Amino acid sequence: MDRQVEARAEVRFSAYVAGLGSELGHADRIGPLRDYCTGLILPGERKSVEPMAAKTAPARTAAQHQSLLHFVGVAAWSDEKVLAKVRQMVLPSMQRQGPIEAWIIDDTGFPKHGKHSVGVQVQYCGQLGKEANCQVAVSLSIANHSASLPVAYRLYLPKEWATDKVRRTKAGVPKDIRFKTKPEIALDQIRWACEAGLPRGVALMDAAYGVDSRLRTGMTALGVSYVVGIQPKLLMWPPGTEPKRKGRPLNNTGRRDEPDLISAKRIARDLPNEAWQTIRWREGSAEWLSSRFARVRVRVGHTQLKPELISEEWLLIEWPADEAEPTKYWLSTLPADIGFRELVDYAKLRWRIERDYLELKQEVGLGHFEGRGWRGFHHHATMCIAAYGFLVSEKETIPPSATRRPAPFRASALPEGYRPRGSPLRPERHIPNSIATLRVRLIKALIKNMPRCPCCGSTAPTSRRQL
Repeated sequence: MDRQVEARAEVRFSAYVAGLGSELGHADRIGPLRDYCTGLILPGERKSVEPMAAKTAPARTAAQHQSLLHFVGVAAWSDEKVLAKVRQMVLPSMQRQGPIEAWIIDDTGFPKHGKHSVGVQVQYCGQLGKEANCQVAVSLSIANHSASLPVAYRLYLPKEWATDKVRRTKAGVPKDIRFKTKPEIALDQIRWACEAGLPRGVALMDAAYGVDSRLRTGMTALGVSYVVGIQPKLLMWPPGTEPKRKGRPLNNTGRRDEPDLISAKRIARDLPNEAWQTIRWREGSAEWLSSRFARVRVRVGHTQLKPELISEEWLLIEWPADEAEPTKYWLSTLPADIGFRELVDYAKLRWRIERDYLELKQEVGLGHFEGRGWRGFHHHATMCIAAYGFLVSEKETIPPSATRRPAPFRASALPEGYRPRGSPLRPERHIPNSIATLRVRLIKALIKNMPRCPCCGSTAPTSRRQL
């Protein structure tokens, strides 16, 4: 990438940060805002306050540390206003790459060793794939096939924390924050998105949220279509059947003398062979991703609704050919006439948020905050989303079809005779508009105006061009 391209990236970054500064409520916070966002972009294993202070102000690290610590942990600027400004500046560039297709509800865990960080306790941590001591935050992201952007973000406060006045006061938890389950937080975020007039998308979420009947009912009441993961044991009336007894909801076990209620797993196993189709949904790194799917119209047993009010939904099932039984199940309120592949495409679009959360953690340090307070946790997350949002907006500056530069082949790297003479060189696995590549471009632009290179510590300008 030439120097003019890098220089333009730095100009856009400065304008972007200036736009965010208008929502901070005080001019003295604009400088720490830029330094904090710059620190999140710069290379480094940790994106906590102390190492970022050393990189952004090496000559006055102690003062910079105090400035950034006050900005993220004490200053009372509004996370909601800053996130709204991020959305205002980033959303147009996302929509130029394709319309918003989905609202994705997900949670992400941050492993912790101590017990004093706000909201920390032993609970399921998706990052580790098991129960562990961690914090968990619930988020709502808007997404298309090009990118996703978190628009709402809140720490899940376990009941033990929500009812402990001493710990609440010490961590600075606002008085209006009460205990809510993760699905309840998710429904609040979806309700807010509807009221805020965000571009509508199909709500996507995994089985941890999809099994909650109140959440599904709440989304339907708001007019939000969904494709949600479910557990195979969820009871439902199979195709061609309906409730025989009407007038009152089912009991908590999902039954009320309804002999036709069976599990989603049994429905899948009873389907004939011709019901299954091999469908591919997106291009992977080496080939198209595909699997076997079937779909049927069902009515789900509901403990909150009278049977006559229960509408038909799609039950989508994935059963890979090399598996002994079905592996995934989804429910969807998308229209009855939706195409089979389109339904699968929505169900599989959750890969977008999984990959983007990985980039939020790896590229801008979402999980690196080392403070213990409620305000600091959310302020750091807001700054990470802001830095990530700028990189998302930069995607449109480089088309996905841009020429890929092949990496030079080094004959000494392989044993003699390993590579047959005349075989083509394998090109470098380099995606020009990936978040990682765009971040490197911005780093190159930012360090030219810094007194010391954050990578090698050198003050010589020539060494920085080797980055």
